Amino acid sequence: MEQRQGRIRHMVIFDLAREEGSVEETAFLRDGERILTSIPVVRAFGAFRQTSAKNDYRLGFSMEFDSRADYEAYNAHPAHVSFVEERWQKEVSRFLEIDFDLDGATAPREGAGQ
Repeated sequence: MEQRQGRIRHMVIFDLAREEGSVEETAFLRDGERILTSIPVVRAFGAFRQTSAKNDYRLGFSMEFDSRADYEAYNAHPAHVSFVEERWQKEVSRFLEIDFDLDGATAPREGAGQ
């Protein structure tokens, strides 16, 4: 399967080992936004609280990258690595990560329709 090099939406939904609605939870979301948006390749960042009963994760981060190279640069960036090591690994109790190709969802695949 061909790997596209287009825009990526990176989302992670998670729970913290903190009380729901606590000062610590709010601080984690605020700090995550401040730290992760300091990385130049991060676009359209959002920090969210879950509202649906269909999903039992409480929180989420979402962001976009202009390319696979930007996504990889984000993952290797010292601010991201530090946030993961110093905060994420210590405070997040569970998570699910999802990455979507923003340019390829409706683009025709090679050989399709022939």
